Parts: sequence; C-alpha cells; structure tokens
Amino acid sequence: MPAGAPRIFVSHLAGVPVFDPQGDQVGRVRDLVAMLRVGRRPPRLLGLVVEVLSRRRIFLPMTRVTGVESGQVITTGVLNMRRFEQRPTERLVLGELLDRRVRLVETGEEVTVLDVSIQQLPARRDWEIDKAFVRKGKPGALRRKGETLTVEWSAVTGFSLEEHGQGAESLLATFEQLRPADLANVLHHLSPKRRAEVAAALDDDRLADVLEELPDDDQVEILGKLKDERAADVLEAMDPDDAADLLSELPEDDKERLLALMRPDDAADVRRLLAYEERTAGGLMTTEPIVLRPDATVADALARVRQQDLSPALAAQVYVCRPPDETPTGKYLGMVHFQRLLRDPPFTLVSSIVDSDLPPLAPGTSLPAVTSYLATYNMVAAPVVDESGSLLGAVTVDDVLDHLLPDDWRETEFDESPEEPSHEEAAHG
Repeated sequence: MPAGAPRIFVSHLAGVPVFDPQGDQVGRVRDLVAMLRVGRRPPRLLGLVVEVLSRRRIFLPMTRVTGVESGQVITTGVLNMRRFEQRPTERLVLGELLDRRVRLVETGEEVTVLDVSIQQLPARRDWEIDKAFVRKGKPGALRRKGETLTVEWSAVTGFSLEEHGQGAESLLATFEQLRPADLANVLHHLSPKRRAEVAAALDDDRLADVLEELPDDDQVEILGKLKDERAADVLEAMDPDDAADLLSELPEDDKERLLALMRPDDAADVRRLLAYEERTAGGLMTTEPIVLRPDATVADALARVRQQDLSPALAAQVYVCRPPDETPTGKYLGMVHFQRLLRDPPFTLVSSIVDSDLPPLAPGTSLPAVTSYLATYNMVAAPVVDESGSLLGAVTVDDVLDHLLPDDWRETEFDESPEEPSHEEAAHG
C-alpha cells in the first residue's frame, strides 16, 4: 500500500478475500492481530488471521501484505499453513478491542469503541492502529442516542485493562452476514469470556443456528453460561435432534431442569429422541420432516418445500401419511421426491404419485445400516417408521455425516501437510 494512502477501518476488512499475486483466492480475513505498547503509543499491527479454504486459521504477517484495497487483501503468495495461536501479548482487534468501554483522556468520559482504523507508516512496511471511532453514552444505547467521534489512539485510555462485561454490538455487526457455520467458527476461536459475551448478544434463533454448528464442548460451555430461561428458549429454537444431542451432554439434573422449562410440545419431541440410542436411526432423526395428508396437492407440497428455514436435505422429499400429520403420524403411505413434484401438474394429489416401494427405516437401525441405506438408494434423507406404521421422523445425510466424521472434524483440514515456514513466520509460531 503506498505511503500516504487513506486509513482503513478494520470493520471493513472483516471477511474480505485474500488473494495471492496470481489472483487466486487463498482465504478470508477473520481478524487482525495487534500488540499494545506502553504509554500512549499506537499499537503495532502484527498481521491478519486468515481463514484459508480448508477452514484452518493461519497467521499472515503484515510484511507479507502487498496491498489492502478495493475490498481485498493481496499477499506475496508465501503462506505459513500452521494454525494460528494467539500469544499472551497479542490482542485480536475485532474480537477483543471492539465494544470495549474506554475513557477519553481529556474529559475522563467513558465511551464505547465501535471501530478502529489502521494505517501503514510512511516509507516503511509497518502498520499501526492510529485512531478509534467511539460513541458516547451508556453501554447498549442505540447508536443515534449517543454522539460518535473519531479520536487519536492517544486520546483514549483503558485498552490494556481487563475488560468486564464487554459488549458485542460492533463485533456482531461486523459479522452479521456470515453463515451460521462461519459465525460458529468465529466464536470457537474467541476466548471463553468473549465467546460468552457474543453468544449472550445473539438473538435466540441466530444463537440456535450457531450452536448447531459448534463442537460439543463449546455448546455445553455457552449453554451453561446462559440463564436457564434463556437456555430453554434457545433449545426450543434448535432443531429437535440437535437439541437432544446437546442435552445428552449435560448432567441428568441440568437436562431435566431445562426440559421442564421448555414448551411441552418442544420438550416432548426432544424427550422422544433422547429415548433412542444415539447412533441409531431414532437417535439421528429429526421429528420435523414435511408431512402431508393424502388429499394434499402438488401445489401444497411445493409451498411447503419452499419454506425458507427448511434444510435442503429435508426439502428433497415430502412424506405422505394419514392423520395426524405431526410425528408420530397416522399410517405412513410413502414419500414423494422433489423432482417428481416438479414434473406433475399443481392440482395432482400427492397420494397418486407417492413412492411406496422404498422401505422405511426402523428406529433401531444402526448408523452403518443407515449409511448403507442412503448410499444404496442415492438418498439425502430417509423416513423412520415404527412397528405400528407411524412416521416418527426422518434421518438426513448431514446428521449421518456429523456422526461418521471424527469428533474434531471442525478442526481438521483437508490438507494437513504444511508448507515450510520462512524464518520470519517461524518466529511468530
């Protein structure tokens, strides 16, 4: 970046792509690493935390950055693929500096940090944080309620102190466009304290989606730091099978207490799932597939399939059953595949095009047998039916994969062979 270029606010760097000199994308920026300095000297920006295409987070020194412009970062093309590990003297700019409560040196007034800017030093390759964008007023106040201003780094104090009750508004605004799986990855790499603060600031539905993508240990940790009533609300917002998996990790007393706080209908679905062995069709299934009565039409089915919150696997077919049409249903009659729905006129009754030849799974079917079933019939979901012929739920391929992959699969990269680090990069690792 040429000397004298405009400063860059770090919120604009969150999630931007990182390219090598040939124009190939190597990853995305997930945070920035800075080192605070004594006195009022601006922090030195050490580098970027980059999530490469295999979802590993690596450290990219600023000396390897040749350009930061037009919504992208350009590197020299030489990357050390070892996993980034934060040192005690380092601070994550997005994760730890935004939303802090600091004081203006001149007046002593407490303000909230909304953003900070970085700038490359003239005639050098070094970068530093030079300014802070802050808002006056009480924590959590609406932006329009408090005056905002940009001040020199030296004009504020309090960044080096341990933060208690740090907010999460600015950090969440920075990452609001992330998919749940990507936001889960952000949370996983935050400190436990910061992770709890961000989780507390998410609304119930968003937190439920993110929890479903986190490792078991993180799920239990976050749920344990929520008040019981809030924890029950979040469990209600989760898919029943994911809620059951999470509750199964808790001590029996905690599990029963949370189930008692949930809405009876939601708790009943989860209790049904908890009654099955974990690695069986009953333990893997969701209790909320698309269920239609025989007199429903193709138009009715397509309207259900189009529901935004439905996963692609569950939207791949509808299940035709006699009333009641909530699991456990009346007699299961068969399924209709999405492609068949597209081929028939809207007024066609689903009962006339149902596929009744494909055998359903019993709730006690083992995980290997479920896997073989999906592979044999080229399915992404399968019905689970009890001895009386009632549909209990559906097993989807994503739930099967979650149980087939190693417990640490979210931390496992596609390519585990790191490049040889340079001397400079090795000094960081």
